Amino acid sequence: MIFHRFGAVVGLMMAALLSVPAAHADQHQHMAQKAAPAADAPAKKDKSKSHEEEKTDPTAGAHAPVVFTLRTGIAEGRMVYIGVGGDIDHKINPTLVVHEGETVQVNLVNGEGAQHDIVVDQYAARSAIVNGKNASSTFSFVARKAGEFAYYCSIAGHRQAGMEGNIQVLPGNRAEMKSSGVDITRDPADLPGPIGPRQAKTVRIDLETVEVKGQLDDNTTYMYWTFNGKVPGPFLRVRVGDTVELHLKNHKDSLMVHSVDFHGATGPGGAAAFTQTDPGEETVVTFKALIPGIYVYHCATPSVPTHITNGMYGLLLVEPEGGLPQVDREFYVMQGEIYTVKSFGTSGEQEMDYEKLINEKPEYFLFNGSVGSLTRSHPLYANAGETVRIYFGVGGPNFTSSFHVIGEIFDHVYSLGSVVSPPLIGVQTVSVPPGGATIVDFKIDRAGQYILVDHALSRLEHGLVGFLNVDGPKNDSIMHEGPAKQ
Repeated sequence: MIFHRFGAVVGLMMAALLSVPAAHADQHQHMAQKAAPAADAPAKKDKSKSHEEEKTDPTAGAHAPVVFTLRTGIAEGRMVYIGVGGDIDHKINPTLVVHEGETVQVNLVNGEGAQHDIVVDQYAARSAIVNGKNASSTFSFVARKAGEFAYYCSIAGHRQAGMEGNIQVLPGNRAEMKSSGVDITRDPADLPGPIGPRQAKTVRIDLETVEVKGQLDDNTTYMYWTFNGKVPGPFLRVRVGDTVELHLKNHKDSLMVHSVDFHGATGPGGAAAFTQTDPGEETVVTFKALIPGIYVYHCATPSVPTHITNGMYGLLLVEPEGGLPQVDREFYVMQGEIYTVKSFGTSGEQEMDYEKLINEKPEYFLFNGSVGSLTRSHPLYANAGETVRIYFGVGGPNFTSSFHVIGEIFDHVYSLGSVVSPPLIGVQTVSVPPGGATIVDFKIDRAGQYILVDHALSRLEHGLVGFLNVDGPKNDSIMHEGPAKQ
């Protein structure tokens, strides 16, 4: 059973924007979400006065979908639904728990070959009939009212033979549930401003390695290892020719030795040879920023992939002399993976699974450290007409990203993180390997909500999605609903 809030979010979003009915087999529906402005954002227009608002589902709340997967089968001498993954894994006819106002997506997989479907009468929602083994169907609906409602198979005799369970809709907003871990998500707007045309100098950087129980998802925590308490670590910014004096402190409560390897530094281990730091201790290393570019840094203490997957990565920008071309907004986004013992969406404190790590089978793919980091917690915010720059890196430790912003085209891409080569122009998707980074620029010509993804889109089902919320005029000459205007 997959139980999470971001599976198939793109399809659900598109369906809502086009005003798809609330319940429809094999179609999805979006739950709209608005961002607060960044600290330096211009004042937002009074949205109540806008006469060109996008069509959205009026019941949509602040959450993207809750997704369940059920497989048909035989258990205890009867026909049943069996939960797959998350909190309902292997449970017979499990109770599906959601909150009022949430979009619910149910995936049905045929486990034994007979004909089956799923029906929820109270929401006029049903799947298609699945005929053969491993055939599947998906449907979704918005849980508009609290209560307990039956789901069942409508094929003659199947409900009576045991194929029936309950959907429990709890009153109130899921976001109001008390969190049991700290927020480790790095706000994508949290980065220092451009350096510009200054002379080279000595720059001191202070990093502290902190091990902290953080919020991985609504009801899920994880023991993160971090630089400065957030994932990714702080965005570091120097210019070519600067001398960097790094002070690495390992918090006294840490259990592990930690270090840092800068891909933008030349020397043994990228400074890792000089920064293996015991708990409660501090090390210092100095290096010269020789080549401009955008570079990953990460912990390089064995087992290195363990330290990286737990959150120990970040970006270092070495600006060229004179700086980069000016843009209106800059954002900082990194992609990583987490390998937990229990499946994606399972509640409670989760532990790392080393076997899954070395076999490259992650349960979570994430932007900035947690599920919902760039949707409900820290969406990106901009205004129509502005130019946006995203510094994007992959901590990994294992998977390449095909970074894409749905509804936008990158005007400039600094391929492989090089800022001394001419940028590529007019790019749809950029490939970024683990331990790699890039810079993408684009102008936003039309207001709306744009979606950050890895175009290996199945990773949406494992938490990997972000929102760029854009206020301002909705330029119909670029896109509008309906036929072309004469």
